[in-house]
This record gives sequence, structure tokens and C-alpha cells, in this order.
Amino acid sequence: MENRSAKPQSVSRRGFLKMLGGAGLAGVAANITGCSTDQAGGKGWMPQQYQVASSWPVQVRGRVPIDPTNPSITRDDKKCILCGQCIEACEKVQTVMGYYELPIKDDITCVNCGQCTLWCPTAAITEVDHTEKVFKALENKDLHVVVQTAPATRVALGEEFGLPAGSVVEGKQVAALKKLGFAGVFDTNFTADLTIMEEGSELVARVTGDLKKPLPQFTSCSPGWVKFCEYYYPDLLEHMSSAKSPQQMMGAVVKSYYAKQKGIDPQKIYSVSIMPCTAKKYECQRPEMNSAGEKIGKPDMMDVDAVLTTRELARMIKKKGIDFTQLADEKYDSMLGEGTGAAVIFGTTGGVMEAAVRSAYFLITKQNPPDALLTLTPVRGLTGVKEAALEIPGVGPVRVAVCSGLSNARKILDEVREDLKAGNPLRYHFIEFMSCPGGCIGGGGQPRTSLPPSDAVRQARLDSLYTMDAKMYKKRLSHENQEVLDIYKNFFEHPMSHLAEELLHTEYTDRGKQLTAKKKA
Repeated sequence: MENRSAKPQSVSRRGFLKMLGGAGLAGVAANITGCSTDQAGGKGWMPQQYQVASSWPVQVRGRVPIDPTNPSITRDDKKCILCGQCIEACEKVQTVMGYYELPIKDDITCVNCGQCTLWCPTAAITEVDHTEKVFKALENKDLHVVVQTAPATRVALGEEFGLPAGSVVEGKQVAALKKLGFAGVFDTNFTADLTIMEEGSELVARVTGDLKKPLPQFTSCSPGWVKFCEYYYPDLLEHMSSAKSPQQMMGAVVKSYYAKQKGIDPQKIYSVSIMPCTAKKYECQRPEMNSAGEKIGKPDMMDVDAVLTTRELARMIKKKGIDFTQLADEKYDSMLGEGTGAAVIFGTTGGVMEAAVRSAYFLITKQNPPDALLTLTPVRGLTGVKEAALEIPGVGPVRVAVCSGLSNARKILDEVREDLKAGNPLRYHFIEFMSCPGGCIGGGGQPRTSLPPSDAVRQARLDSLYTMDAKMYKKRLSHENQEVLDIYKNFFEHPMSHLAEELLHTEYTDRGKQLTAKKKA
């Protein structure tokens, strides 16, 4: 007789897959883990980026190492099925894992980009959740809680609520944030324009020789890219623009200029950002990102207190029962709420370059750029590496390059390094780097609308940003942003002033000694 009193034994997912493999059902196990063998001839899961079968066993391919103290990403080991898709993202797309020798030294090498969160089929790897601490801040009546939203979030957030990829939900996002209780809702586009004024002025100074720093100048908006350069190419850090990212500029401005204008104690301000990027969680915790606090003798006060990904904001909206799709559009709050078309295209690969070129032309010639520079076609699109050359009166030809995805960055950086070593003629004056394929629209904190991430979704978001630039914004040039002009008139005086250098610029860290980079075969 069957013993019905015996307790059923629990079997872990990993144990279950092991049993399947032992039973000769490797193909079944592979399909359960999401590692289809159809195209790979039974030799392993084959991602879209490269059409080569792996040498790993089908059932178990491993996973990326994640430090328990990583400020950006975390893993639930109970969900991990060792399918290895995180390895594909880290090693093949971003060229981080596998590009250093073991044993590790000071830390587990990670650029915090979060691409692994987009590739993980079980959502075992996710962003480090900051929603609860933001809810607590909003409930604290002693705090003045403000928020900024990045360009790329407004063309992705709707996907979390059933809207088509690339739907523009800027006004609904603002309305939702006000319903959540934020005292000020600001547009990161404002500081994207501010970034262009600072970074563009720095580029002009390098090109004309007024600033004794080398060319080409590298963009500095993507914290994953910055950390990648600090790890693998520290000898090229002097090429990095000293301008902070728009997120960090906004943090410093909120706790200095805004606090002064509003008569608020900056220590009572809690500054939140909504970003498409998990690396922004790491960036806001970098010890040097405390400029406003340093200015008033409070170095423990960080410029940005919490970063939420697009996915986290969606969870907060759902938790509060807000019917997002039915919200009436609302506008950003003034003083730090105006943006231009140049700023909104920061969210896509090539956008920072195009915005910078528009204003660099003006800064050099004192004339607005021709229409051709308002649609700089050669730097648009999802191609991993793009190049362009443009003629600027008084300077001559200016050659630029655009890279998205760190495997593409590595190719260009190797070329720059070799050219400098050999004394070759300057190949580029200005290079835009973005950590994630497609730029911020494909950031590690964006909705997991397709798995693995697809160019179709990236393209839809990209197209929406360019449409906003061309049709929804009255101004398309950063130097025409009236609120930016006001902050220079009333606070900073001019780009790269002493105060601007203190609050809007930064320095970088040589992390090369924290790993042993692999030598080329």
C-alpha cells in the first residue's frame, strides 16, 4: 500500500535540471533553461550578436560574478539557472568578463551597466532596488523631495503599462511623479543642455589650443563607459571631458542654485533621479559626487541621494494604484524644467555628439549651425561605430566618431592608443562613447520588452526621441535654453567659470591597478 503520510521532498531548480540531464533529456533541460539548441546544432545557446556555438555543456554554462556589495545589480540565486546568457552580455557585448586575469585583486570587475539584467531569462539578475527608501523619503515631512527624469525614460516607461515600444509618455510620467508626492519634478534635459555648454566649451578650447589637454576629447555622460575606461584604458583618461553627466550636474545644481533660490536648507533636500541606467546608481555613490556638500562644508551630503530605473518607477506607480495610461499630461516645474531638442536626443547613440556639434559650431562662429547639422545623419542609427566629418568656419574639418556598446568602444580605443603611440596624424577630434548598445534607450534599467534585447525595440525608442527633437521642442539648440542662460547669468557667470568647475566638473580614477588586463593573443 502506498505510504500517503510520507512528506514530499523539495527539489531545487538546479537539482531538477541535473536529474533531467542524467536521464538523457539534455535537450529538454536546455529548452527549460531558455538555452535553445535549434540553431547551434545541439552545442549550446547561440545569441543574436554572434553566430557561433559555445563550448559549454548545454545545461550549465555558468554565470557572471556579482559582488554582494555591488551598488547597481544583484542576483537571486534561487532563480539562477546557469544558462550563461549573462556571460554572453558581459563578455561578448561589453568585453568586461574574460578581459582580465584571475585571481581578482581589489574588487569583482564590473562596470555596472546592467546589460546582464536585460538578458537574464528568469530575472534572477535585477537592479538594486531603491523604491522603499524613496517611499520613506516621500513620507518624511522634514524632507523636500525632488526628482529628475532622463530623456530615454519618456520613450520607454509606457511599455511597462502595455503601450507600444517607443510611446512618448513625457507628460504622463510627470503627472505620475507629482501624484507620488514629489515636491519638484525637473527635466534632466535641462542639465543635458548645461552639459553641452560645458562640454562643448571644453571641446572648443581643446581644438583651438586654449586648453592644454589632448585630442580627441571623449564624452563623459555614460558612467559605465567611464568606469570601463578607468579599468582598461587609464592611460587615455586625460582625453575624457571633465564635464559631469547631466544626472550629477542636476544633483549639484539642485542642492546649490535651486536651494538658494528657494531658500531651502540643502541638507533638507532629498534628490532622486529616474534613469534608464543601472550604472547611475553606482555613479551617484562615487565619493567625488558631493560637490554641493563640499561647497558648504558638508562633504557627507551627496549630490544625488537615490536613483530609480525606469522599471523601478513603474513598480512604484503600480504599487500606489495609479492608472498611468489615463493620466492627463502635466509639465515639468520651472527653473530646472526647460529642455531643448538637442537635450532629448542625449538618450540615443549619436545624440550627445550631434547636440555638442550644434552648439560647438555656435560657440566658434557665433552663428547658429546650418540645417544640415540639425540632422546629422552619419551619426544616427544603431550601428555600433559611426564616423562623420564636418566643416566649421575658422577651424576647418572636425572629425567625429560615435560608439555604443563597450566591445565597439574597445576597437576605437585600441586605434586611438596605437595612433598616439606611433605618432600618427589625429584621426578624430571628438568621440562619443555610450556603454549600452543603442545608447541610453537600451540601458540596463529599461523595460524588458523583448528578451534578449532587440533592435526593433531600440529603434522604436530612438525614432521617438528624434521625432521629439524635430517636432515637439520649439528650440533645438542647447545655447537657446532660457533657463540655462538664466543660471549662467545669475549663478555660474559663464561656461567653465571657477564656480562651474567646482560644481559641474569632476576628475577620474585610475583603476588599472585593480585588475590585470589580458594581453592580446
